Amino acid sequence: MLGVNAVCADSDDEAELLLTSLQQAFVNLRSGQPSRLPPPVRGYAQTIAPQYGAMLAGILACAAVGAPDTVRARLEDLVARTGADELILTSQIHDHRARLRSYEIVAGL
Repeated sequence: MLGVNAVCADSDDEAELLLTSLQQAFVNLRSGQPSRLPPPVRGYAQTIAPQYGAMLAGILACAAVGAPDTVRARLEDLVARTGADELILTSQIHDHRARLRSYEIVAGL
């Protein structure tokens, strides 16, 4: 069984934007300033210190983020590499409708 951060949208760019909420929340938590899940911010990754970028790369190394084909390929790769027969998905997406849409897309893969 794997726990996987999954953010799926109609395009890779949209999913990457939605992902910035999780990125901000993680950086806030690790910098001692926990907060509610913030709204997405374009270009967020370019505004943070390198050490936070490295931390995000580590926690997102097994994430599935993108359009349906991108997420499907990523999940298939994770399952193939690990032999997992069950996935637990989480989607830290600020907008409730976008979060539901992400789950709907992934459920249909």
